[in-house]
Amino acid sequence: MSLRFPSTPDFLGPLYAPSRFEGGVHDLEVTGSIPPALKGRFVQVAPDPIYPPMLGDDIFFNGDGAVTAFRFADGHVDLQRRYVETDRLKAQRAARRSLHGLYRNPYTNDPAVEGLSTGTANTNVVPFNGMLLALKEDSLPVAVDPETLATIGSWDFGGQIRNTPFTAHPKFDPGNGNLLAFGYEAGGLASRDLVYYEFTADGHKIREIWVTAPYAGMVHDFAVTERFVVFPVLPATADLERIRAGGLHFEWQPDLAFQFGVMRRDGDGSDIRWFTGPNCFQAHVLNAFEEGERLHLDMPSADGNVFAFFPEAGGGAPAPETLRFELARWTLDLRSNARDAIHATLMDAPCEFPRCDDRVAGRPYRHGFMLGLDMREYAIDRLGPPAWQFFNLLLHVDVSTGAVQRWVAGDAECFQEPTFVPRAVDAAEGDGYILVLVNHLETSTTELVILESLAIAEGPVARVALPMRLRMSLHGNWLPDTDDDRAVAPNHSA
Repeated sequence: MSLRFPSTPDFLGPLYAPSRFEGGVHDLEVTGSIPPALKGRFVQVAPDPIYPPMLGDDIFFNGDGAVTAFRFADGHVDLQRRYVETDRLKAQRAARRSLHGLYRNPYTNDPAVEGLSTGTANTNVVPFNGMLLALKEDSLPVAVDPETLATIGSWDFGGQIRNTPFTAHPKFDPGNGNLLAFGYEAGGLASRDLVYYEFTADGHKIREIWVTAPYAGMVHDFAVTERFVVFPVLPATADLERIRAGGLHFEWQPDLAFQFGVMRRDGDGSDIRWFTGPNCFQAHVLNAFEEGERLHLDMPSADGNVFAFFPEAGGGAPAPETLRFELARWTLDLRSNARDAIHATLMDAPCEFPRCDDRVAGRPYRHGFMLGLDMREYAIDRLGPPAWQFFNLLLHVDVSTGAVQRWVAGDAECFQEPTFVPRAVDAAEGDGYILVLVNHLETSTTELVILESLAIAEGPVARVALPMRLRMSLHGNWLPDTDDDRAVAPNHSA
């Protein structure tokens, strides 16, 4: 029986060819010096399909979740990588083939997996209450042992929540370590229901609030401030009739307004207010904070559909070069009866995968770290057009002054998501290190680089070479060697 992946963009090249690697490597090669403050683990997760797609092709977001952990101790770095043993993955391994069809469409799956969770645990991995939670927004978390990366199993917080979708972008309150989360399509496939959860640092549910969105749109990330929750609803909508007919889960609606739902964290949801923005694409939150009765929400933004694999009804999607990208600030004025979100541009340039210092998540802040794109720095003459989700700049943005620092790894290199690590628990905001994976396109290799966070233009202080290529990943976090939950808890705002 032939086992070959398709020759399509989501399965080709140094970024998207499946890695399919599990194992460990002790003492990775290090150039430079690992900062002594780095004691802990950098964990991240990638969609990395085990088997070729059942229908002959698939999208990047539908791969099986593989967690990679880099262990830092005494200047040494070890690597471990292991797949999350989801119900979906176990069924595929038993059958020795893919059993799943279109992304988030159970009606296109093999009948053998009917009733099984289709979650892939491939989007984010966060520490919580002595575990890692591997996350995909259409299903419950999957608990993973942080030492061995062995899968514990689907996690419903000890029976405290139902079998609802659970965000891949939970937040942690830096004041008390509480885990804040939500799920969309929470009442069933293509429903308009949103559910908000809050758990104490030791796992006890203290809040569950249900609200209804204006339409069944994607809500990939959300924002939390000291008093409020904000749900940004993307005009990529789900339709149950279309899904049952074997169509795509999401379809872009070019005439639909973006929505921001605001409610109090300590309420019952009856106070939720919906603010309207223009039709635009926004997936990830850099940070949000209160200024009196005004909320400021900072997000990378594009003026049209970035996800061409979720096109309009007629199949159309704009070419990326025709879109305008920026870092936007949306202000939601709770004192006003107006329903319009007020827009301002913080940085007029392409950017994505934003991160702040988690210790000021939901509070006024200054420093943002993210990826960007500058085609002038890319060797298109040698390499041809870049792949989708290609970012060749590492950026530090001072949102107070507008100043931007950048670092380019080379003209044949690109980055995966950056992660910020504070120099110490009591270090000033933004003072620490950036950990970021670099893909070398001409050699099909990957390395982990470490930079001073406030001096990224000076380049890495250390480089960690990997003896294998890692497929493009999505999100990750830092777990310091500490017993202070508030120090380890990330507000993954990207």
